[in-house]
Amino acid sequence: MTSSDQSPSHNVFVYGSFQEPAVSGLILECTPVIVSAKLHGFHLYRLKGRLHPCISPSDNGIINGKVLTGLTDAQLENLDMIEGADYMRKTVEVILTNTSEKMKVETYVWANKDDPDMYGEWDFEEWKRLHMEKFIEASKKFIEWKKNPNGKTREEFEKFVHEE
Repeated sequence: MTSSDQSPSHNVFVYGSFQEPAVSGLILECTPVIVSAKLHGFHLYRLKGRLHPCISPSDNGIINGKVLTGLTDAQLENLDMIEGADYMRKTVEVILTNTSEKMKVETYVWANKDDPDMYGEWDFEEWKRLHMEKFIEASKKFIEWKKNPNGKTREEFEKFVHEE
């Protein structure tokens, strides 16, 4: 097999619920190699009424997150599907926490940079405490749906990631 026969692997910077190995493992249907990183030039916002955060450009912002490394095209497609049209996949440069090495990766940026539902700062530890269990259940339902849509649309699963 030549290298042109293999699809390229993808590295994706995650900053919200996908930092949690239990969530990313479900969505990717494997446990990827995960490395800590920082993304400069963005802010991590809460989203009114939702259990997940978003990022948007911000001059002085720094976001601590993780890079999911070596993802396949199919795994990237799973991330694209779960993020939906509200996010745009964009190439950014992160700095790996352990080595200070710079790395080009993809990440998901909130499509509406002027969204009035963005506010404050999202807190990963608070999310783990209050919402992780519900998010894991939603992730399971998403994977079940992807394997067997049974006439249901992606939007029907949106309700699982909204606060009650």
